[in-house]
Parts: sequence; C-alpha cells; structure tokens
Amino acid sequence: MAPCREAERFAQQGMHRIVSVQDTLYPLEFFIAATPISLQASGRSRERWKTMVRDAARDRIHETDGLGFLDHRPVSLTIYYFPEAVMQGDIDNIVKPIMDALIHIAYMSDQAVERVLVQKFEPESDSAIVEPSAQLLAVLAVVKPVVYVRVDDDLSWRRL
Repeated sequence: MAPCREAERFAQQGMHRIVSVQDTLYPLEFFIAATPISLQASGRSRERWKTMVRDAARDRIHETDGLGFLDHRPVSLTIYYFPEAVMQGDIDNIVKPIMDALIHIAYMSDQAVERVLVQKFEPESDSAIVEPSAQLLAVLAVVKPVVYVRVDDDLSWRRL
C-alpha cells in the first residue's frame, strides 16, 4: 500500500501510527529561482508568487517524502534570499506571502510556526554559510535571484 494511502486508512479508521524520524516531512527544503514578492505587491502578483512557492514545495515533497501528511507540530521557518543586486525594499516584507503559501502544504496553519529566520545575502556581502545542506548547496549554484526555504520541526533552538 502506498504510504499516503496507508496514512489515510489509519486516519479513517481512527488508528494511530508511530512515525519514525525517516517518515516525517521535515526538514522540508526547497527553492524558488525568482525575486520574491512583497506583502505590498498587487493581489494578482502575490497570488502568482504564492502559487510558485506552493508548486516548489509540493515538487520537493514528492521528491523526498513518501508519507505526505501533516500534523499540528510546532515548526520553524528559514528563508534566505539571494538577490542578483542590492535588494530594494525591506526583507521582512517577503515573509508573510511565503508563510501563507505553505499553509496545508508544509504545516496545517501558520500558527504552528514558532520561529522565523529571514536573511538576505546580497552580492559582495561578506557572508559565509557553515555546513550547508545538500539543498542549500544546490541553491548556491543557481543563477540569482533565488529564495531558499526550510521548514523544520527541530526545536533545539528553544534551549537558549
């Protein structure tokens, strides 16, 4: 039985399944090779952008995750923006459209997001990425602009 159908069967029958670490959706990492749309952009532009984010997330889920179901666990969201030139506008304005696009794809509700880390890496900036994941390494090889997104259920950051 396919993992998604198995999860549906468990849910329909009211059964609980112990999920191993390998069976979880997280970390979900993907990227969009485009300039992110700001919260202040037109409604049509925001919807196009959110569709791009959803499609990229879904594609990555299909590549990496066989289970394919969500729960209400708390998560963190990391967004790195690699512009092709100095960014116009404020970095915080790109967060909400991305968060909204991931509802019912990476988490059930954006209320599950307990932590958001957003950073821009402008050309010529003196930044270094220590121990990047394979997906983040792939992002670094993509022609800019590109947005990297990671949703993770690792809550080790709670221990300060």
